[in-house]
Amino acid sequence: MLIIAIILFGMLIGAGAQLILGKSPQGIDWAMAFASGLIGSFVGGLLVSLLAGDGIEIRPSGIIGSLIGAIIVTAGWRWWQSRSAA
Repeated sequence: MLIIAIILFGMLIGAGAQLILGKSPQGIDWAMAFASGLIGSFVGGLLVSLLAGDGIEIRPSGIIGSLIGAIIVTAGWRWWQSRSAA
């Protein structure tokens, strides 16, 4: 059950990152939302939680870090796609 919750949380964070950066004309790319949400949550959320001294618990610092990490991953992914297409 925890793994399903982590996957859903990651997808929501990834979709939120796409909405913040401006979604594409096709809508939300759920594969990108899944990948950027999980990677961003792991890297950003874990890093910010540990730096804030919260440990590995769900706290606002971890959620904010997850969103920031997902925004960075999504922006990097979009940059890479635009570079590859040109």
